[in-house]
Amino acid sequence: MEKMRVRFAPSPTGPLHIGGARSALFNYLLAKQSGGEFIVRIEDTDLERSNRESEENILSSLQWLGIEWDEGVDKGGDKGPYRQTERMELYRTYLDQLLQNGDAYYCYCSEEELEAERKELMDKGELPRYLGKCRNLGDAERECREKEGRKPVIRFKVTPGMVVTINDMVRNHVSFESDGIGDYIIAKSDGIPTYNFAVVIDDALMEITHVVRAEEHLSNTPRQIMLYKALGLQAPKFAHISLILGKDRTKMSKRHGSTSVVQYREQGYLPEAIVNFLALLGWSPEEEEEIFTMEQLIEKFSMNRVAKNPAIFDLDKLNWINGYYIRQTPVEKITKQAIPHFQKAGLVGDNLSEAELKRLEAVVGAVQTKISHLSEIVEKADVFFNDKLELAGDKELEVLKGEQVPSVLDLLTKKLEPEEELTVETVKPILKSLTKELELGGKKVYMPLRIALTGKTQGPELFDLIPILGLDGVKNRIAQAKELAGM
Repeated sequence: MEKMRVRFAPSPTGPLHIGGARSALFNYLLAKQSGGEFIVRIEDTDLERSNRESEENILSSLQWLGIEWDEGVDKGGDKGPYRQTERMELYRTYLDQLLQNGDAYYCYCSEEELEAERKELMDKGELPRYLGKCRNLGDAERECREKEGRKPVIRFKVTPGMVVTINDMVRNHVSFESDGIGDYIIAKSDGIPTYNFAVVIDDALMEITHVVRAEEHLSNTPRQIMLYKALGLQAPKFAHISLILGKDRTKMSKRHGSTSVVQYREQGYLPEAIVNFLALLGWSPEEEEEIFTMEQLIEKFSMNRVAKNPAIFDLDKLNWINGYYIRQTPVEKITKQAIPHFQKAGLVGDNLSEAELKRLEAVVGAVQTKISHLSEIVEKADVFFNDKLELAGDKELEVLKGEQVPSVLDLLTKKLEPEEELTVETVKPILKSLTKELELGGKKVYMPLRIALTGKTQGPELFDLIPILGLDGVKNRIAQAKELAGM
């Protein structure tokens, strides 16, 4: 297999978007599978919006997901710098080359002139594009415009009547007519290169072999191919992966839920689950299996099975996958990850004693199978932190008023009292014996017990619940249940 040098090149204008995380993952999988390199490059030429806080968020989110890079802003490498604002001299060299070869020119058109041209074309039903007004300006005309104080941009000369064809790894052959593009800007009036120019120079000098990115960049690709040819640089192979849509088949946005990796992290999703879920957004494995570790994804991932059709972000499926990983994770590890949620709710302090941590592990173990993400754990575990019994509603009160309930509650207390220690192993047989001794069906025994101890019809298993509450806790809840039921 050909060794690949791939890159993820985010703009640090906000947190890592879920779509960006998927692009990073696909690139990472290809690099590791081929024994190649994965590079992280920061595209920060949007000076107004770019900031180091966003850059740090993106890098920490990638690391949290387990996506490590071989070269980048923090690790260095022999193809750097890896931040675009530190590469300005390199860009200037290639801009000068294009200008000297006649492949680019200075454009002095004002915003008003450009808008008028755009409107005229749209009124004719044509694609808005620059028609080359400044393409053949003489020295005298340029000097005149500069005396007027106009600051020029640099435009690339697009050859008319040309067809640019891309052999895309996902979309196969895609063709674009140059007449629909027009001469495009490659450097702004302040000298900052545009995306389409800078990305070509960066990818070429960093020897990127494959570019896997979002479908929305497909229309940029013919512009970049033209620049590669004009500069005599080797173009990489391209793959444009589908957009991620919400269940309503509109572009993923806040109305569909969280859109950034950090939001899912804060809600208590596990990195393994996010990675697993992202891999399935647009890629389908050969078998029907849907649970994959990173190592398995590196082995099985293939661009041949990446779909052209949009990927649907199904939150229910993510919750199912995350719930699976929560259940498979040792309780000690899940407890550590859940502690911030308990702390935020004010249920535990900052410095837990060994006994407090042990009790918290028991609590987490009791509800671990009931949650799909860790932010749900506080609600599911509230029964362990509130001594006051509160019934969920009238239905629960009606159950407690059943004629057999006093006998059920009293027998449980009687059987628990002699036990030196309440554990799952000692409580299970006691619970099992209640139905036999009372000659009652399980529903008439276990449902009132559950409501008496939790106030709800659903919750942790009774054999998990009782040891954590302890004998005094059980007696306290039963006393409150009797009072509420008027026993």
